[in-house]
Parts: sequence; structure tokens; C-alpha cells
Amino acid sequence: MTTTTLAVLVPLLPFLGSAAGLLLGRTAPGFVRPLAVLPTLAAAVLAVLVAARQGGGKAIDASTQLTPTGSVPIDLSLHIDGFAALTAVLVGVVATCVQIYSTGYLRADPRYPSYAALVSLFTSAMLVVVYSGDLMVLLVGWEVMGICSYFLVGHYWETPEARSASLKAFLVTKLGDVPFLIGLFALATDAGTFRITGVLGAVAHGGLDHPTLIALLLLAGVAGKSAQFPLHTWLPDAMAGPTPVSALIHAATMVAAGIYFTARLLPVFAASAAAMTVLAVMAAITMVGSALAALAQDDIKRVLAYSTIGQLGYMAGALAVGDRGAAVFHLVSHGAFKALLFLAAGAVIHAAGTNSLTAMSRMSGLARRVPDAYWTMTVALLALAAIPPFAGFFSKEAVLVAAEHTALGERDVAPAGAGWTVLVAGLLTALLTAAYALRLWLRTFRGRGAEAPDHGRQPIAMTSVLWVLAIPSLGFGLSVTYLDDWFDGHPLTPTLTTAVLGTGLAVAGAAVTYAVWRTLAARTPVTALVPHVDHPDAEAGQVEAEALHLPHPAEDPADPGRLLLGPLHAPARDGFHLDAVYRTAFVRPVLAAASLVRFLDREVVDTYVRAAGNSAKGLGWLVRRAQTGNVQTYLSALLAGSVVLAIVAVALANAAAGA
Repeated sequence: MTTTTLAVLVPLLPFLGSAAGLLLGRTAPGFVRPLAVLPTLAAAVLAVLVAARQGGGKAIDASTQLTPTGSVPIDLSLHIDGFAALTAVLVGVVATCVQIYSTGYLRADPRYPSYAALVSLFTSAMLVVVYSGDLMVLLVGWEVMGICSYFLVGHYWETPEARSASLKAFLVTKLGDVPFLIGLFALATDAGTFRITGVLGAVAHGGLDHPTLIALLLLAGVAGKSAQFPLHTWLPDAMAGPTPVSALIHAATMVAAGIYFTARLLPVFAASAAAMTVLAVMAAITMVGSALAALAQDDIKRVLAYSTIGQLGYMAGALAVGDRGAAVFHLVSHGAFKALLFLAAGAVIHAAGTNSLTAMSRMSGLARRVPDAYWTMTVALLALAAIPPFAGFFSKEAVLVAAEHTALGERDVAPAGAGWTVLVAGLLTALLTAAYALRLWLRTFRGRGAEAPDHGRQPIAMTSVLWVLAIPSLGFGLSVTYLDDWFDGHPLTPTLTTAVLGTGLAVAGAAVTYAVWRTLAARTPVTALVPHVDHPDAEAGQVEAEALHLPHPAEDPADPGRLLLGPLHAPARDGFHLDAVYRTAFVRPVLAAASLVRFLDREVVDTYVRAAGNSAKGLGWLVRRAQTGNVQTYLSALLAGSVVLAIVAVALANAAAGA
């Protein structure tokens, strides 16, 4: 079987599994789990075979014209280089792990068939984005992911949080997709083709007439899809969906799509120094702001959500300094340990039996009750904090090295100012990342909150997946010396300067956090046990803190984040009030305009419509009253009318004679 055929099957198999799952979900429920797991697993295996055949060498290209569209054709094409091959492997492996994990995590969920089918469709759409060689076909996968995220984030639609989160995710990403679509059309117009190879060829020969405008329009879509400032606000709220969905969105599909797209078309962005500077500033604000917000969160899933935003900022920073190899290397590395973090957090939630204990201030005794989650999450947090020799250290160092080279003028793809911006923000974020990673570990596994009833050992489908993902989280970075051919031939190995600075700052952040935690723990009495609502197998039926009469998480005296952040804690906990700014600047004016339109429609337009109807009705009433059926009345009216007409005629004649 040819490599092209294998590559076509990779996105096709999950799509067919999704269609079959939707058709057979109600009539043959016994087939739901095999249809969820096996096609995705087969796609992952085929993606590995495609990567092995591609081998980091010459890109594999194949195409056929989809339909005649005039001067700018649309082709059903494949373009598989080292970036695409490795990213597809990541997507397939993480999606398979999520599907296997979900068979245990959602085993009692009545909507599991539709959930599993949507996860398969989500996976297929991302694989289309990864392998596509045509921008319009890529856009199809891009938009299918958007609608899948809407349904999956809103899986628990009974809760208002899930409903609002799904709507917010859809609208915010669409806000970026509108200029993104315009940018795609402008790019194709300038390049004369939607083919990615054709676009890159046009850029190489200076064929773009409006590079800055196109790049900025495309960056709007990237910011929405990959949750970059200022369109990142949907991602923390998306935690209202099932935890396995969070793992898929954060690790291998939706948020990775924007970074991957930028990496594929990096020469388009590099053609504009202004666009690269904007990307660098956006990445820097995203990195630092999200790290500060993560340090103030009490919900374990929101900490991980802000962590994802920050790590995506690292990837965007690598792209801003012109090193797509470092960006995709961190994308793949981050995908492994972030999927592990979310799935381990799901094991913690599952052990607690209710979504109410995602608050770290109410956790206790979890290290001994969920040992698999404890050890694997420890590995993933060390990778997140970039502690050597874990995977995150090597991939994050690749980003810092790229920023250092640009800042020192050793690479001229981007302005030196962009390099300094990314380097300083990346080092500061390294310190903050280690701080919130250790804070999460201490408060989750060494906390003294309310201990939930023990629901027994976790299903093997969940624990086995955690250990599978722990392997790349620990060892993937060690393969860095063998990955140069897959990433444009650029070396990705750390340098002494950034390694010492980055690791030193990470250790310092962790040490200060631990010292503060020990001090606060010595002063704080053990939290009294809190009533707990038993809900063993699902996150539905959430328990509100107010109903349990619990203190607000911000008032938790044992939280080191409060002392570390000081006056920044309250605004950081609320995402620096960016949602409030959006409500004031956009939501309220739109609602006010809608109210005005409704008022005008009801009081002005409808008034004229009602007046016209009432006039016809009144005229009809008069005509009806005139139809008495009495012949004498009709003759009298005829005589009176004749007299009136005669008088009018005489008056007109006299007036004419006088004139």
C-alpha cells in the first residue's frame, strides 16, 4: 500500500467510525465502544507508518482537483513533511488514549455514544488540518473542529456553566475566524492558488502584494483557535466539558491547530516584520498573563487551562522568532504531558465522585487513594516545569535558544526586539510555571481539605492510559538529537546559557513556593470535613460551593498563591477582568443595540403595520354597515349622491366661467 493511500486512511478511519457510531449508537449500543476506539487506534498506527516512511526527508505531495473553481483552483491534496508526520502521530496517539480513557470515565453516561462519535469526528478534522496541502480543505477541518468543540464542551448541557461555556467557545473562536477567512482569500488572490506549496513559492519570489495585512488577518484566527491574547478567554471556561475532552482540545486538536497552521505558513508571516513583532508581543503577554492567572486559580482544571494558554504562548514565541522547528517540537512534547495532566486530573475527579472537588482547597488524602494519578501527574508536572531530563525541558529550551539567537542578531528572520521580548517573557514564565506547578501538586496531593468518600480503584482503562502517556512525558525530549531532520535540519539541543537561566529560575520559583506553603501550612488548622454529595461516575450534578457553605477559594489561608501574588491575586484570579472589559466594550453595546432594534420593530414598524390593518378593517366596517339590503335606502343614497354631484358640477362650472 502506498504512503499516499495510508495517509488518506488516517483521517478517513475516525470519520467512518464517527458516522457508524452515530448511526448505531441507539440501535446497537454494544458496538459503540469498539467503533470509538478501534478506528482511532488504526489511524494512529497508520500515522506512525506514514511518519516512518516519510522519515523526516522530502515532503510527500499528492493532489487531485476537487472541483473547477476558475482562476484559483481548490485541490484535494496532501502535503506531508516532518512537521505533519509527527503532529499526526501526536493526534492519533492522544485521541486513542482519550477514547480508551473515556470508556471507563464515562461508562455510566447515557450520552456516551454521541460523545464518542464527536470525539472521533474531532480527531478526523484535526488530521485533515495536519495533512491537507490546500488551504480550503484545511479550512473545512478547521471549522469542523469548531462545531465539535461546541457540542463537546456543552456535553453536560443541563448545567448553565456548560451551556454558556460552549456558546462562548464557539463565538470567540468565530470572532477570529471571520478575519481569518478574509485573510485566506486575500492570500490566495495574491498567490494565485490555495495550494500551500504554491503559496510558499509565491512568498519566496516576492509574490505577495499585502503581506502585513494578510498576516495580521490570519493571526486573528490563530489567536482565537489557539487561545492567544486577547481571544484566550474561552479556554478556561471550556473546562465545563468532560475532562477527557479537555485533554483532547488542549493537547492534540483545537488549540494546536492555530500554532500548526502558523508553522506551515511561517514564511507568509516572516514576510512582514510588523506581523512578527505583533506575534511576539501577543505571545509574551499570553505567557506571562496566563502564568499569573494559573497561580491564582483554585480549580485544578482551570490551572491546567491557563497552563495550556501559557505553553501555547511559548510556541507562538518560537514562531515569532522564526523557528518553526522549536514551535512544533514544543507542540508535540506539550501534547504528551498536557494530555497526561488532564487525564490524571480526571482520575482525581473520578475518585472524588463529583465535580465539586475540582477545587484544590477541598482535596485531601489523594496521593494514597489514586497512586497512578499521583505518580504520573508528578512526572507531567516536572515536564511542565521544564525540569531536566523531562520532555518539557528540552522543548522549552529550544524555544529559549531560538529567542536568544534572534535577540543577539544571529538569526535575521525576525526583528531583534521580538527575540528579546520572547526571551525575557519566556524566562519569567519559566519561574512562574514552576511555581504554579508545585502549588498544584502540593494542594492536590498534600492538601488538608475535605476528604471525599473512597470510590475504589480506578478502571484499568483509565490508569493504563496514564502510564502510556508518562513514557513520552519523561523520555521524548531525550530524542532531541535525532529530530533535526524532522524540523528543517535546525539543531534543537539546549545551550548552557538558557539551560542554566531557565532551570535556575524554575528551581527558584519552586523553592519559594514550597517555603511559603510550609510556612502557611504550619499556621493553618486542618480544614473541617465538608458534606459531600456522592455521584460516582460522572461530572454532572455539580455541587455549588455556596450550597455547602464553604469559604470562597480566595479566602483559603493555606494557598501560597495569595502571598506570592499579593495585590495581583484578585485580578489574576478573575483573568485580569478581561471578560468584564469585553462585556462593557462589546456585549452590552450589542445587547443595547438589539434592544433598540426590538423597540423600533415593535413600536414603530409594527405601529404602521397595525395602522394599515386597522384602516382596512375600519373601511370594511363602513362598507358592511352600508349593505343593509333595503332597496329604498339604496335609492335614497343614489339620489343624495346625484344631488351632491350636481351641486359640485354647477360650482365647478361657475368657477370656470368667472375665471
